[in-house]
Amino acid sequence: MSTPHIDSQKNDFSDVVLMPGDPVRAKYIAKNYLSNCVQINSTRLMLAYTGFYKNKKVSVMSHGIGIPSASLYVRELILEYNVKKIVRIGTCGTVSNDIKLRDIVISMGASTDSKVNRIGFNNHDFAAISDYNMLHAAVQIAKKMNIEVYVGNFFTTDSFYNDDKNMLDILKKYNILGIDMETAGIYAVASELRAQALSICTVSDHIEKKEKVSSKDRESSFEDMINIALELIILHK
Repeated sequence: MSTPHIDSQKNDFSDVVLMPGDPVRAKYIAKNYLSNCVQINSTRLMLAYTGFYKNKKVSVMSHGIGIPSASLYVRELILEYNVKKIVRIGTCGTVSNDIKLRDIVISMGASTDSKVNRIGFNNHDFAAISDYNMLHAAVQIAKKMNIEVYVGNFFTTDSFYNDDKNMLDILKKYNILGIDMETAGIYAVASELRAQALSICTVSDHIEKKEKVSSKDRESSFEDMINIALELIILHK
């Protein structure tokens, strides 16, 4: 079987999928963390792989950039491939003075400037929140691994290049910890379709300090985030 965007067989995917935005990062994770790994999708170069981590079947697939792309893939994975859990492992920006580059931020919920969730929620605000059990388990795993994580609200934006100082001040005022382009959409689709979702991100940009991680490091230097996500798959039922 296949969908318009995924050319895979029904049982090619695990019931849990790790989802970075970048297909290069998906390939990196598959190559370096999974055993007996097989590529199961290359349509539109949105790479997907299935392998094993500590004898647990795991899939990893890129979701692209932005709510429309991520929501599309998450929806098809849940509806057509019986995926039950989505773990976004991506990058985010921050304006928080307490957070620095390469820190890990876990999204409890995500506000957004996108209208996508309103379209499906009768033009009202939808509280896009993570699955609590996955969130709690991820925090406990991080503690056991002695990895510091921050947990709080994200802001998911449709506009990557936005230097609106007033908006940045508002984000700081409301204690927004992470800024990305996908989480609010992923959480909404998972909620609608009764799946579980969690977004674990590594800070790649500090917007106010004008600091950023290089594109090369974005592909391959986020081991702590990946390890938390993989252990979450093993331990969380």
